[in-house]
Amino acid sequence: MNPHQPSAAPAAIEEARGGSAVLAWLYVGIPLAWGVSQTFIKALALFK
Repeated sequence: MNPHQPSAAPAAIEEARGGSAVLAWLYVGIPLAWGVSQTFIKALALFK
């Protein structure tokens, strides 16, 4: 192995981290979006 050539391992690690980040954002974002939408719907009832 040539020490001047980058290996494929760091790219695979970065790709795995990217996938983990997407899953983490979905895990937090979906309930957050649901909660915000429910709050908005209930707040609309105050103005009817």
